[in-house]
Amino acid sequence: MTDPNKVIINVALFGMTSGKSSAGNILLGSTDFHSSFAPCSVTTCCSLGRSCHLHSFMRRGGREVTLQVQVLDTPGYPHSTLSKKHVKQEVKEALAHHFGQEGLHLALLVQRADVPFCGQEVTDPVQMIQELLGHAWMNYTAILFTHAEKIEEAGFTEDKYVHEASDTLITLLNSIQHKYIFQYKKGKSLNEQRMKILERIMEFIKKNCYQVLTFK
Repeated sequence: MTDPNKVIINVALFGMTSGKSSAGNILLGSTDFHSSFAPCSVTTCCSLGRSCHLHSFMRRGGREVTLQVQVLDTPGYPHSTLSKKHVKQEVKEALAHHFGQEGLHLALLVQRADVPFCGQEVTDPVQMIQELLGHAWMNYTAILFTHAEKIEEAGFTEDKYVHEASDTLITLLNSIQHKYIFQYKKGKSLNEQRMKILERIMEFIKKNCYQVLTFK
């Protein structure tokens, strides 16, 4: 029987090769995913991580609700050793295996805020999300801007950063109804970062009426 006082959300990470696994670990509050600096792509296969239970995370229907997060880490693309065909097939099979029946609540595109969003390298992961999630992809996609302290150091507010973004990024943000999150590491504990990101993710999921994408 489903526990009415517990919510499980399913999130898949997409993007280039840098920072996805680290972002996944923050969401989980653990070190489930291998993350390290390397001159080449580190993640070569999909991996599912589950968080511990976050008791009294929110209220729903007048009741305190426990939250658990399931995160699917995926190989980045473009990848230093794997072809697009290989990465796409790997992620497609993992989505079907882990979220085939339960469904996916959100695809999180991980993007460094201090790296310009332009060129084929940044549009390739978006294209892969579109191909894997289908015509409704924009309802289930959000962007996580990591290293947000860098734009703060450069004198940008979040609004100014988005307003002065590249045409490519602005078009994407318009498509996904401006669902984005800035992750600040400087001066914030991992738990603070985690809770802020999860609160924003839950806002997106609630706005989408807790709908999910299923995979066969």
